[in-house]
Amino acid sequence: MAVATERDYGLFINGELTEAASGELRDLAEPATGEPLARVAVANEQDVDRAVDAARAALEGDWGKTAPTERSRLLHALADALVANRKELAELEARNVGKAISSVKAELAQAIENFRFYGSAIASIGGRANPLGGSLLFYSLKEPVGVCGQIVPWNYPLMMTTWKLAPALAAGCTVVLKPDSAAPLSALRMAELAAEVGFPPGTINIIPGPGPVVGAHLVQHPGVEKIAFTGSTATGSEIMRLAAGGIKRLILELGGKSPNLVFADANLEDAIPSSVWSIYYSAGQSCEARSRLLVERSIYDDVVSAFGEAASRLKVGDPLDPETQVGSLISGEHRDRVQGYVDAGREEGAEVVTGGEPPDGKGAFYPPTVLAQVDNAMRVAQEEIFGPVVTVIPFEDEKDAVRIANDVRYGLMATVWTGDPARGHRLARRIKAGTVGINMPYTAFPGIPFGGYKESGFGRELGLETLDAYLETKSVIISTSPKPFNPFGL
Repeated sequence: MAVATERDYGLFINGELTEAASGELRDLAEPATGEPLARVAVANEQDVDRAVDAARAALEGDWGKTAPTERSRLLHALADALVANRKELAELEARNVGKAISSVKAELAQAIENFRFYGSAIASIGGRANPLGGSLLFYSLKEPVGVCGQIVPWNYPLMMTTWKLAPALAAGCTVVLKPDSAAPLSALRMAELAAEVGFPPGTINIIPGPGPVVGAHLVQHPGVEKIAFTGSTATGSEIMRLAAGGIKRLILELGGKSPNLVFADANLEDAIPSSVWSIYYSAGQSCEARSRLLVERSIYDDVVSAFGEAASRLKVGDPLDPETQVGSLISGEHRDRVQGYVDAGREEGAEVVTGGEPPDGKGAFYPPTVLAQVDNAMRVAQEEIFGPVVTVIPFEDEKDAVRIANDVRYGLMATVWTGDPARGHRLARRIKAGTVGINMPYTAFPGIPFGGYKESGFGRELGLETLDAYLETKSVIISTSPKPFNPFGL
């Protein structure tokens, strides 16, 4: 094993691991086995204050004086460190979160590319200049927004940490990041690697702790200028409220109930296995999982049958087995929540085609589950289950498909499968989602902006737009006239 069990992890503040102010430690267990994994320090408000002070000192000190070319070098160096430690990081993430290591390796590859993309994108930071007429000249400056509070969820802790850190660091900001208390290990290890490659103390601070305590204090902290959050819509709404007092800048990437539209003219040999992947690849624990499968009525029965058969063949099991396709859920409590939704679907009239009951034995496993005969008004079609459960909904024609696709409060991702290129482009304009895929299942790439419409949030991750969101624009106006101004004619 590359990762030692029973290790104690401290908070990462001002360039080093440190005990929490309270001395409290949380025991972490592996979701797939229930066996002890590690102990991690639990932050409180005092630790938030220490981390914000360290971030402010770095912003006004060594990091604030670091030239853009050196910031770029450090981001690329951190990417190199992730490559050098990829086996350890992949195992640490798989064991902490419970997801299949095959998925984790793909996420780690993107994490590396996130640092490389923003390390290169630093060269794009710049203002503009032009004369205003007469003797006035204008130019603009791009300056870091300041100390950034960042909050990442448990489902993609390693990858989401890089989504947040990379653009903030590229812009010259400093960061206080709160990983979820259940899955903080990869973020803490990444901070250690950042210190090893030369990031100044205080530039990156990692403080796992309870959201209502640590998260709330971080969001309201007067020393924090910006908040970036990925998580549930309900928590995002509370963060907006807490951040309002300080008029903090916000990026919110929230929940989803994303549709996957399959038309009768689609290539089903491509659409069905891709659609199976797009809901089950992270055991359904993904905000952009295509959890609503919308199928044209003329092929509905055939698609349900083929989809259910394919889902039943997925290998569920040991996250560290390279052949595993679906790992465990994050906890037994979350598995029970997923089961509650499936039971509610049965009560509403949905048909369980495959899955629908947790297996016997250890671990928070839940089988890939297909619910057919679903109406879009049902709870299972409207609420985010966040597990390996797909609801299959029939539609009559293109207009009906768009109506159903948009008939949710979310708008994060959508996928369209059709043999008609014009239809794909029409639907890309008509579906209310931040990203629309046409005849391909993938969602997020470094350099391509990712985010939501409606209650899926606002702001964008991963793109150049994200970099700009971590910068303030300052306008400077100067006179080039040799004569003094005298507006009042005094």
